[in-house]
Amino acid sequence: MDLTSISSPSFLKSLDNEQLKELSEDIRSFLIENLAVTGGHIGPNLGVVELTIALHKSFNSPEDKFLWDVGHQAYVHKILTGRASQFDTLRQFKGLCGFPKRIESEHDVWEAGHSSTSLSAAMGMAKARDIQNKKNYVVPIIGDGALTGGMALEALNHIGHEKTDITVILNDNEMSIAPNVGALHNVLGRLRTHGTYNKAKDELESLLKKIPAVGGKLAGTAERVKDSLKYLLVSGAFFEELGFTYLGPIDGHDFEALEENLQYAKKMKGPVLLHVITKKGKGYKPAELDKIGTWHGTGPYKMETGDLIKSASKGPSWSALVAETARKLARTDKRIVAITPAMPVGSKLEGFASEFPNRMFDVGIAEQHATTMAAGLAADGMKPMLVIYSTFLQRAYDQVLHDICRQNLNVVIAIDRAGLVGADGETHQGVFDISFLRHMPNMVIMMPKDENEGQHMVKTAFEYSDGPIALRYPRGNGLGVPMDEELKTIPIGSWEVLKEGTQAAILTFGTTIPMAMQAAEILSQSNISVEVINARFIKPLDSKMLQDLQSRNIPIITLEESALQGGFGSAVMEFYNENNLQANVHRIGIPDIFIEHGEVNQLLEEIHITSDEIVKVVNRKVNESSRYISS
Repeated sequence: MDLTSISSPSFLKSLDNEQLKELSEDIRSFLIENLAVTGGHIGPNLGVVELTIALHKSFNSPEDKFLWDVGHQAYVHKILTGRASQFDTLRQFKGLCGFPKRIESEHDVWEAGHSSTSLSAAMGMAKARDIQNKKNYVVPIIGDGALTGGMALEALNHIGHEKTDITVILNDNEMSIAPNVGALHNVLGRLRTHGTYNKAKDELESLLKKIPAVGGKLAGTAERVKDSLKYLLVSGAFFEELGFTYLGPIDGHDFEALEENLQYAKKMKGPVLLHVITKKGKGYKPAELDKIGTWHGTGPYKMETGDLIKSASKGPSWSALVAETARKLARTDKRIVAITPAMPVGSKLEGFASEFPNRMFDVGIAEQHATTMAAGLAADGMKPMLVIYSTFLQRAYDQVLHDICRQNLNVVIAIDRAGLVGADGETHQGVFDISFLRHMPNMVIMMPKDENEGQHMVKTAFEYSDGPIALRYPRGNGLGVPMDEELKTIPIGSWEVLKEGTQAAILTFGTTIPMAMQAAEILSQSNISVEVINARFIKPLDSKMLQDLQSRNIPIITLEESALQGGFGSAVMEFYNENNLQANVHRIGIPDIFIEHGEVNQLLEEIHITSDEIVKVVNRKVNESSRYISS
């Protein structure tokens, strides 16, 4: 079938199971071929092909609302809703988003790049439906990993308590399904849906009460007997205790089972949870065999072999550099432990885990728990390193503020993917952490200029004993600079001059240092002398250097790959204001918008964070300064 001809999922209503199977194969081939070029979340999407088709056949989107938890498994949904022709632009600049996007389609009713939000949003939509006397279905699709998130459990509790009409699809791709066990659970699901199971429990209680002599004694324990029966026979007892009708588990690749159970679910009043077993990566052997998450999301790959196409890079992975330096230090300091919320592979902690299995904790999708657990470890004398993506650290704001900073505990927060991350887009850009960490008392924030300074900052972080310290580092690889054999400690709050200059100064850190150096070189060709400073400590600032710059009465340009509001440039201006010093400061950074997906260089150019922009600003500021002095 030509998938690019699909404009609406309504055509599925007339297809039989054999035609649906053919469509599934066409979609798998399409995904494998297209994602080999663009990259993307191939494993999750290959696993939900039949499930997505069955959902669109049984329900009527967009009247019925599909909420894809996290959203990275919505590629099949996008194909069935008319966007197959755009897949060559997937996750590319100005192209198709890798997550549901409300402005892309009326079928995308909820946007998510972080997990465990679908159930709360579904509750909101269901209540809006009820208040407005509408009759549509609300169907959140949530994975077994996302279901462990605290927010998802809070929502389950509320939905069950309110007895709200919601059909939850639990997409469980972490276990296989044995045919005999699956058949038993399917039978139980059908019996329970038809009311036979509950009737059997009522009959059991009635029977116990009728037994002569002992009946009275047994009647008092009838409820416990019924509960025991339920826990013995039904794996979904947990959900039923929360107020859900539980169906399954069923084979998520079996159209007959899917359609039958979805029709059951539609007839039920109150919340229903359909437990579906799928195989991540189904139909593509390299993804099927993946046990550690490599094929969860990839860059381009060779379709025939499954070999990943790696970009040319001189330096080590930033994630690996931080993890392996911590591992090296942990060999001599038994207090060092590592914690991550479900990102041991992305943050390259496999080596640390293999060498120190008792000192490595993957707590699952539970950022708040991970953060407070780190605080607890620190409170009892350990040196915890919380390794967490910048975008996910946002979810633990209160725990960082209240549990770590307020108690001034020695927690190392290793902030992975700090700065723009590219293809994952606005939900994942790590550009807000400086703004929401900088105002927290006791917090130190630093970012290295290269991987050599990065390894020294890891040592600095673990040796720091006056409270929490955050180490930011970007996605991708280092520059390939020579590495010192011996690790050293960097004085907290100290900056360094990378290039001397007399007419203006650029203060920057991390990934934007090469950009600043390039701009300074271009300006030197016009006989404009610019100083470039590695402002590696974002908090505390190097007050001595800032006072020296102010005394020289030269323009100061701050440059950051992070949000301007509350960012590094704001900190510099606050410093001068608080010290009653007049300074000519111009800030360059990310404006007050969400940054969409695309290559990082394209995004930077779009928001005018380039060496050419720096050159323009410096030229203007130097000319303004010259006119002021001459007048």
